[in-house]
Amino acid sequence: MASPQGLRARFLNSTTLVFVAIIVLLTVWIGSGMLGRDDAPVAEREPPGPPTVAVMTSEAQPVTREIVLYGDVEPNQVTVLRARTDGIVEEMTSTGTRVERGEAVGQLSMDDRQARLARAKAQLASARRNYESTMDMVEDGFVSQTEAQTRLAELEAARADLRAIELEIENTTLRAPIGGVVNRVDADLGAYVSMGGEVLQIVDNDPLIAVVHVHQAAAPRLRTGMPARVDFIGGGRRQGTIRYIAPLADAATRTFRVEVEVDNSDPALPSGLSAEVVIPTETVQAHRVSPALIRLDARGRIGLQTVDADDRVAFTPVEVVRARADGVWVTGLPEQARVVTISRGMLSPGQAVDVREVPEDYLRQSEEAR
Repeated sequence: MASPQGLRARFLNSTTLVFVAIIVLLTVWIGSGMLGRDDAPVAEREPPGPPTVAVMTSEAQPVTREIVLYGDVEPNQVTVLRARTDGIVEEMTSTGTRVERGEAVGQLSMDDRQARLARAKAQLASARRNYESTMDMVEDGFVSQTEAQTRLAELEAARADLRAIELEIENTTLRAPIGGVVNRVDADLGAYVSMGGEVLQIVDNDPLIAVVHVHQAAAPRLRTGMPARVDFIGGGRRQGTIRYIAPLADAATRTFRVEVEVDNSDPALPSGLSAEVVIPTETVQAHRVSPALIRLDARGRIGLQTVDADDRVAFTPVEVVRARADGVWVTGLPEQARVVTISRGMLSPGQAVDVREVPEDYLRQSEEAR
């Protein structure tokens, strides 16, 4: 059995003393807090002030609204020359040759056509003599009018036969139906060509035709004769004019075919290139802003956060009329607008804000981007 001295020593060891000290301290701290709450008045918390925003005063400027489209460049005309008679190719131009309309590009063999021409001339001369003799006898009353009509028919048939062989001989000379460049030769020297057979292909690249398809929403803004700028992929820029707008939309895409005529006299460019076509339509008053400032409201409309004369936030729907890498031009704002550029926290329409001037660095970067 432990002695009273041993029990007292175990009770007063270091662990027990630490525990007792902690209890005493907690009791004193809680008691002092309660006393302080009873004696000291409760301090009222001040409500937070309005959020701070930086605004930029924007002035509207005249901007040309543009329609930007992408398409392909086609030749003005592509024509295949076909033989009007048959024969063997004795002469033929080469690919890449520039020809004018009506210029000889090849020659077919004559074969027996010269002999047929001589025979047709002789038959015409004989028919003419028979007709003249018959008419003399008609005047003397020895031949009837019916016989005279028969001789006249024979004369006209002989004339037709002569004209037919003359045309056939003319057609042995192959002539370019249009001016342009010979793109393909289908009948080589020594080849036999039948009537209607393909001989060669001619491409007319002056002017070039930039073909694009415009959406139905933008089609009413276009008119024939309007100017357009054509930027060729790979380099080169030309000015053109709208020459054709399709009167009927494509049933599958609901777009309209638009043709822009581009001068291609010097230096000549090939057809088949891709191109960007920019068509200016009208001039409007617009503001230039950073794309990062564009917001969406609850209805899905794009717009900008602005500050009114009472320093309250407003959401103003806008329409983008021109977009570039360094900024966008929008309409829908008044002539002068205070656009929120920097804000702390979320803003809602009608909310009062503490307005500050936009930092100089922001303005400088904005001016350099212009």
